[in-house]
Amino acid sequence: MKKLTAILYILLLSSAAFSQSAYIPPDKPKLVIGIIVEQLRYSQLERIWNVLPDNGLKRMVSEGTYYRNASLDYLSTQAAPGFAPISTGASPSAHGIISDTWFHPFNDQMIFCVQDPGASAVGGSFETGLFSPANLLSSTFADELQLSTCGGSKVYGIGIKEMGAIITAGHAADGSFWYDDRTGTWMSSNYFMQTLPPWLMDLNSMLMPGQYLNNPWQPFMNPSLYPGCQPDSSEFEKGFSGQTWFPYDLKAMSTRGKLLNVTRDYSVLRETPFADDFTTELALRLIDNEQLGQDDITDYLAITYSATDYIGHRFGPSSVEASDALVRLDKNIGLLLDRIDKSLGKKNVLVYFVSAHGVAEIPALLERSRVPSGYFRLNQSLQLLRSYLNAIYGQGDWVKGFFDNQIFLNRALIDDAKISLDDIQKKVARFMVQFSGIAAAVPMSAFEMSDFSGGLLLKMNNNFSQQRSGDVMIALNPGWVEKTDNVTGHNSPYEYDSHVPLIWFGWTASRASVTRSITTRDIAVTLSVLCRIPLPNAASGEPLHELFR
Repeated sequence: MKKLTAILYILLLSSAAFSQSAYIPPDKPKLVIGIIVEQLRYSQLERIWNVLPDNGLKRMVSEGTYYRNASLDYLSTQAAPGFAPISTGASPSAHGIISDTWFHPFNDQMIFCVQDPGASAVGGSFETGLFSPANLLSSTFADELQLSTCGGSKVYGIGIKEMGAIITAGHAADGSFWYDDRTGTWMSSNYFMQTLPPWLMDLNSMLMPGQYLNNPWQPFMNPSLYPGCQPDSSEFEKGFSGQTWFPYDLKAMSTRGKLLNVTRDYSVLRETPFADDFTTELALRLIDNEQLGQDDITDYLAITYSATDYIGHRFGPSSVEASDALVRLDKNIGLLLDRIDKSLGKKNVLVYFVSAHGVAEIPALLERSRVPSGYFRLNQSLQLLRSYLNAIYGQGDWVKGFFDNQIFLNRALIDDAKISLDDIQKKVARFMVQFSGIAAAVPMSAFEMSDFSGGLLLKMNNNFSQQRSGDVMIALNPGWVEKTDNVTGHNSPYEYDSHVPLIWFGWTASRASVTRSITTRDIAVTLSVLCRIPLPNAASGEPLHELFR
């Protein structure tokens, strides 16, 4: 009898232990959080992996699903085209955000991706409030979430850059907040709301950017401990006013050239890791005050971190500054995960971490190691192109300009001169491809008439919009970047610009490492299927089946 009692007791304990370990998550996550980092190539995360603590990205990987071969499958790997596929599941050719800016040839106007003359500022300066998602042509995951719940979901997008906060939030968002350089506060536009919520006005009244900028930017750890980095002071870096070594006196930088008691230059915050700290502070307060994830209707918060982009352009991806920014970003990820644990519980929240694009290594640094690379000097090329067209067609302003890998011709002049548009486009393409650094120059007609199955031309085709693209699309050779005030950039289809990390954590995400090739278009599709709502209306991605176990 005692033996039987002991057996029953053991069975009861085993049953209780099984019931605790076999916790079944809810049918849908109560909150989805998208963490989108601007300018983080896959190799950068691998470089600093061993110096990261266990409570941030390492925790996401050890407890979640890590896609090690995620990529962008289009030409213009800029910020806005990077945000849009993540939110829409579509390529630039479908969602319409072909670049950060594009040229409107008929009214000689540059179009910023989120500009909206009909919008007005809410809570900030006038010029920084003329924004909305009006130029985004397709619906987003967040839009479909709102539609499927009849507006019951709470949807927000936040970030230092307006384009990130707006494009990731979508058309039907409850709110989108971005940073105003003039006031050092968070703001929005009347597209989303008429007044800022009281809790956000309270946060703005604290003037935290001034507090951040009163302290120097010191490295989080000894610079010698950051693996695989160039020396702290490198001749190839741009730095701040020529300074390329720690520490950076942010107080002096934000008051330089200003009289005593005059408003600070709050734009300096963007160029430091403390912009990410400020973004995290906003995220945590938003989750609490808007009570995200507190009911059974799925809510969505998109958080875009952009400090890495500003820092990468100035210092390059293998700089101590870039690695320091990533280590500090990881600390912010840890804060978010800790808040999720305490307020909502990991099993109720689905988090994804992804980068909007990568970055090229500094060409001058590559050249030192005899790796083919260089700077494409746009102005010289355009000057020669104009001379060439004048010799063929006579004197005229045949070229409107070169913007984001695209040459825009003067359509009105070409039409008045009764010149074949197709003919001049082809001549421009044949001329441009002769320049050093150019891998391909393709006229518009090639994309209108052809269906490419792979390679560079497919990525160019995925970026083509008949209404918004230029007359000739340009792709540079690997290792080449367009010469600007920065030391490097990102705007190519190559691995360093297109290969990004993607990690899923929480809710139903189990521990796994996946090496098959996927694209960032798959994110919105996967979220839609997981939440059992319609896909975004232009989506072409595929569900990530590893998350459906």
